[in-house]
Amino acid sequence: MERENTMGRTSLCEQVRATCVRGMVRARMHLAETKGQGTTEYAILVGVLVVIAIIAITVFRPKLQELWDAIAAGINSL
Repeated sequence: MERENTMGRTSLCEQVRATCVRGMVRARMHLAETKGQGTTEYAILVGVLVVIAIIAITVFRPKLQELWDAIAAGINSL
């Protein structure tokens, strides 16, 4: 791929160009690998929040039931 000059060595300009091309290819590959990362992080965050909500409802169920009953009694007394 790299051209050789008359002394059998590649020129500095061609070496730099080849290095830049390799760097761009690596950067594109890295971006392709991390493209869906944001969506995955949001999905994990939503999952954790759902688990926390389920645990909170389970732990505070008696208090929530009392509150619900008080609201229902208040509405029925109207």
